[in-house]
Amino acid sequence: MTAVTMETTDGIAVITVDNPPVNALDHGVRQGLADAVAQTDADDAVQAVVLIAAGRTFMAGAEIKEFGKPMQDPNLPDVVLAIEAARKPWVAAIHGTALGGGLEVALGCHYRIVDARAKLGLPEVHLGLIPGAGGTVRLPRVVPVARAAEMVATGRPVRAQDAVQIGLADRKSDGDLRADAIAFAREIASDPLPEALVNRAPVDTPDEESWRDIAGKLVSKARGQNSVIRAVDAIGESVRLDGTAALAVERQVFSDLMADPQSAALRHVFFAERSVGKLPELRGVAPRSLSHVGVIGGGTMGAGIAVALLLSGLHVTMIERDADALSIGQNRVADTLMASVQRGLISPDKRDSLLKGFIGSVEYDSLAQADLVIEAVFEDMEVKKQVFAALDAATRPEAVLATNTSYLDVNEIAASVTDPSRVLGLHFFSPAHVMKLLEIVRPDQVADDVLATGFALGQQLGKISVPAGVCDGFIGNRILSAYRRECDYMVEDGATPQEVDSAMKAYGFPMGIFAMQDMAGLDIGWAARKRRAPTRDPKERYVSIADRLCELGRFGQKTGAGWFNYPEGSRRGEADPLVAEIIAEEAAKNGVEQRDFTAEEIMDRILGAMVSEGKAILDEGIAASPEAIDVVMINGYGFPRWRGGPMFAARAAEQGNG
Repeated sequence: MTAVTMETTDGIAVITVDNPPVNALDHGVRQGLADAVAQTDADDAVQAVVLIAAGRTFMAGAEIKEFGKPMQDPNLPDVVLAIEAARKPWVAAIHGTALGGGLEVALGCHYRIVDARAKLGLPEVHLGLIPGAGGTVRLPRVVPVARAAEMVATGRPVRAQDAVQIGLADRKSDGDLRADAIAFAREIASDPLPEALVNRAPVDTPDEESWRDIAGKLVSKARGQNSVIRAVDAIGESVRLDGTAALAVERQVFSDLMADPQSAALRHVFFAERSVGKLPELRGVAPRSLSHVGVIGGGTMGAGIAVALLLSGLHVTMIERDADALSIGQNRVADTLMASVQRGLISPDKRDSLLKGFIGSVEYDSLAQADLVIEAVFEDMEVKKQVFAALDAATRPEAVLATNTSYLDVNEIAASVTDPSRVLGLHFFSPAHVMKLLEIVRPDQVADDVLATGFALGQQLGKISVPAGVCDGFIGNRILSAYRRECDYMVEDGATPQEVDSAMKAYGFPMGIFAMQDMAGLDIGWAARKRRAPTRDPKERYVSIADRLCELGRFGQKTGAGWFNYPEGSRRGEADPLVAEIIAEEAAKNGVEQRDFTAEEIMDRILGAMVSEGKAILDEGIAASPEAIDVVMINGYGFPRWRGGPMFAARAAEQGNG
């Protein structure tokens, strides 16, 4: 099949790219586009050109599998330059997504028309790179420089309407994109060719002080990711230099970053996230029907799950123990959707429509026709067993039953129903409507189509679904428990909570372990430790500092004090002399001689604990691959993405690439 075809009607040549599944700009597409420029330039019957793509999207960027290999000519920068220098006007007709190289091709065109649902962006930073085919040069010459810097440094796409407003697109099509693009091309066919973007002046160039402020804010969010820092620098150079010189700078930076270990790590994550949820044993297994989902519990987690389900187009019934609790849960859902309206993520009409698909009840019989039910009640085995016994009686035999437990034995929960094969674990991460990670826990007797239904739900919710076996904490929380325990040891041994958190932030985590515990609530971990106490190895070192904080009612941000103090509802923790006093008392009681720790030593201990526990998880078959562990730790626990995950980072260090 030819990836690029041309059809000419009444002077308008329509160039169609058809390279499924995402029209990646591989060699065949690049050559086809270069040939199309030459052919349309040479054909006197062609007055204007429309560039459009078949399938579900425009061009989604370069072929990532070609990265690091010798690039066959023509390379993408030269193709874009050829389009930009074409003697006939080119109109890019964009639907779906125009990302990375796809948007760079569109920027090489003289005009751009977008479908109403299109998204346009330059996400190369997420692969440890910057745009390499003129994106940092042409973008700030068509949209304001500040907006260009934000788009390139964050990788976030813009929607069609925004693209028109900022000048990235010339027109928006609300109907037939192909027909509208042809009409647009016919309209501008006799106009003088617009000046090539590469030759234009930047748009709304900020003064030096403003640029320092813009760049500083973007770089501060990078947390050590080189591609973000270099992206901001490239935009700055693009504005300072003429277009031709800026293209050369961009290409050199792109080449430098391609050899950066961070790019290798980010590419590892890119492929890992797309592969971890593909289980060979589920190939060809059809999931069960999904339209009506029940949620048991209207707390923070239950409400978040309900919102995620509603946003994905599912009907939701929430069950609570009494009318008051139900009202609170329903209000949480309504308030969360209103917050989405206020952030511009959904319209008020959309919120009203979603709430029509949301009902509440205190009767389990309301779930008689539910396709799937997700339990999200308190983390207590007996409570969960009672819930599942009630669900067993109220739901259809073919309905899937899922527990959102973070630590508990899903096999034991499944054994509480008549047919354990319809039970699985769906471990959401809070806030459930925001966090992308979903651990799908497979108990011993789960049916294949039940497991497939869990993955189908994850896909519908837009989650990264990672399969996990049954153990205390599954993948993520089991590793969290291991390195949290190591951090407790270091604190009793002399490191302060602030030093541990600072070391983690310097490594690239968004926050440290102690601040994270304060945010989540110390009572959660306390309950888990008390549950495990009867089976804890008496020879195991146990640090009681966190228990003593909890005994004082210091549960973190929600009580105004935990490992740190939070005066007047502040979310910024402050050191508390009382915590230091408790640490000193515990160290003395246990005969610990405290000492100083360096940031490097702190991180070596934390990473060592992660990797050691990760290897045990692999040996036990809880995780199917090291990639699964990396994906969980990055998407659920803040491990810096640009380091590739703990298992990748350890392997890179062993190979001398860290």
